[in-house]
Amino acid sequence: MPRPTAAQLAYGSCTVIFSTLAMLLLSQTSSGLGVTVIALAALALGLLVAMTVPLPRPRTIAPPAETAPESERVPTTL
Repeated sequence: MPRPTAAQLAYGSCTVIFSTLAMLLLSQTSSGLGVTVIALAALALGLLVAMTVPLPRPRTIAPPAETAPESERVPTTL
């Protein structure tokens, strides 16, 4: 399994922090069970976001396209 990139770690961490704050503010919960459920949901969401960030792929150079010989080219008129 490849190691996560810096972008994946940053996106996942920001998602956990902001989603936890948003859910706590919107739910206005004060019970320990509610906070635990929200924290676990935020961690799951952060993991999902971090794993769906595309990994960088090595660049491949396409071979040059073959051009038709001069005798096979068809002139165009406008």
